[in-house]
Amino acid sequence: MKSEYSKYYFLEDYLFSEVTNNFKKHKYLTPEEFFCIIIWKANRAKSKIKKKILERRGNLENNIKRLTEKIYNTKNNKEKLKILLEEWNFSLPMATAILTVLYPDDFSVYDIRVRNQLDIKDFSGRKDEIEKYFNEFLPVVKKQLGKSLRDKDKYLWGKDFYKDLVEFIKSK
Repeated sequence: MKSEYSKYYFLEDYLFSEVTNNFKKHKYLTPEEFFCIIIWKANRAKSKIKKKILERRGNLENNIKRLTEKIYNTKNNKEKLKILLEEWNFSLPMATAILTVLYPDDFSVYDIRVRNQLDIKDFSGRKDEIEKYFNEFLPVVKKQLGKSLRDKDKYLWGKDFYKDLVEFIKSK
């Protein structure tokens, strides 16, 4: 029963508690859980991603279950990312957002704000993006301040946001 709607107000808290735990428990995501991740990362992308999922044989619920079960049953992190990028044609930022919610100790969101703080040029869409993510992006995030990988991710994002905010206020 969905009687506790207020949990959606702080979407990130809901994702990294209930959705992460539900995935571990059930070994797949529901459409509601899956699209909460999509909306959290980029609300503007939800219709495009829904269409992409519906292009496959089956309905939305079955396709999301099939996709997320496959991710759960894949033991190698590079292969998990490969499923989203190569089999389902997700972008690197969206794929890593999904995997960050599912495996917050193993993945970090490939985000422009984080890249800005790390001075990493965009390599999404390149043939070697999986290798670059694991060899050039993730190790640098792991070296940052913070107890958990998720804390480091949030710190870098927040630092870039604040820098942009200060620049905006100072600009004419």
